[in-house]
Amino acid sequence: MTTDAASTPAVPAPPNTGSHDLPVSLALDAFMGTAWAPSPLPASERVAAHGVTPARRAALAAAFPGERLVVPAGQLKVRSNDCDFRFRPHSAYAWLTGLTGEEQVGHVLVIEPDGEAVLHVRPRSPRGGGSEFYRDRRYGEFWVGRRPDLDETEQLTGIRTVHLDALAKSVGPGARVLAGVDPAVDALTGRPAAARTAGDDRLAAVLSELRLVKDAWEVGQLQLAVDHTTAGFEDVVRALPEALRHHRGERWLEGTFERRARLEGNGTGYETIVASGAHACVLHWIRNDGPLDPSRLLLLDAGVETDSLYTADITRTLPLSGRFTSAQRDVYELVLAAQEAGIAAVRPGASFRDFHRAAMTVIAEGLAEWGVLKVSAEESLRAESGLHRRYTLCSSGHMLGLDVHDCGRARAETYLDGRLEEGHVLTVEPGLYLQPDDETLPPELRGIGIRIEDDLVVTADGARLMSAALPRTVAGIEEWMGTLAG
Repeated sequence: MTTDAASTPAVPAPPNTGSHDLPVSLALDAFMGTAWAPSPLPASERVAAHGVTPARRAALAAAFPGERLVVPAGQLKVRSNDCDFRFRPHSAYAWLTGLTGEEQVGHVLVIEPDGEAVLHVRPRSPRGGGSEFYRDRRYGEFWVGRRPDLDETEQLTGIRTVHLDALAKSVGPGARVLAGVDPAVDALTGRPAAARTAGDDRLAAVLSELRLVKDAWEVGQLQLAVDHTTAGFEDVVRALPEALRHHRGERWLEGTFERRARLEGNGTGYETIVASGAHACVLHWIRNDGPLDPSRLLLLDAGVETDSLYTADITRTLPLSGRFTSAQRDVYELVLAAQEAGIAAVRPGASFRDFHRAAMTVIAEGLAEWGVLKVSAEESLRAESGLHRRYTLCSSGHMLGLDVHDCGRARAETYLDGRLEEGHVLTVEPGLYLQPDDETLPPELRGIGIRIEDDLVVTADGARLMSAALPRTVAGIEEWMGTLAG
């Protein structure tokens, strides 16, 4: 006599099991709960930022004395059906805790009114007390890997750690929340995420502003990101012969760089831009689905994100043949001159906007000299004109750190309208984007897009070019490409 599997007693499915999962019998469930060896983390293990995060949390608490502050890591986001995007914790959470891994989903840092930090985390899936560890596709360790238990998290971070279930008692209407990061946390305040308060906005602004000046450890992480990115650019140049033969050469190069990013760090810090020919005139070209034409240029904008989540952001524009044409060289040298002017303006005490103004002065003067601008450079640079922006459009740089466009919630008076300080890390990246269908341009310039982007740290007496290992001059690029090509 056979037994119908559908009628066999089974263990109820926990949340986050797939619709196509097989039922689990009582016997299998009992068997799965036995004979598991302990697997503790080494007692000496700490997060990489263990030594610097206490001062960060203290600075945040001092900005809001006597208040409860709530900073979530964030939640998973569905990519398709039951598949999620790869998780990256919110940058503020990572900065305050040093926890950067994919296992941080749903975790929350709370700074109590007395200044004590408390981490609310999901503990390990118990091997002998339920089926989550082998049946829950989102959080079960069979599916997504081991996560630290409460004691181990406290050991890793030096922060008192409690069960995530205790969060509801800590968050209420009076708490300041980094809103819009975790809907479940927003709901605990009794107000929807769309109804952010001025207090929530101030918390977001302060968290950005505290991150503006990088400490020595952060600068070291950013330099590591730049160094790995330099290696990735070298990989791309070496891969050019094969990429030129493929009908989607842009994607060949995208994959080449991203292999380096995953080998050396967490991945890329943003979607890689691999733009050949006129695609380089699209400021955020990430389709990367085009072929490579050896007579055209390649604009590569890419950055490796370290395991600590700090990212580089570098752009080089390269001749796919290994040599610039006359027209390409003229445009490139104008952009390079603009970048040199911008870099020279980066120093402590300078306005953040000074380097952009310096670069745009050079761009406008060059366009006027070519006859592209039908007004003088001086007139174009006036606020009521700005005609040169048709060919360059965007700003010439931004802060850099845990986010590629770092500290974006900072108030204008501390960032865009602020002054540069020692420890700021930023990009300088002027460009010219001469659209292929722009009839204000001579035919030989149409379809040329050039950006040169480097990462700098402001020092006591100026700035250090962190990405100096990558050549920027026409001669330097041609020699570098020739050497890598063998």
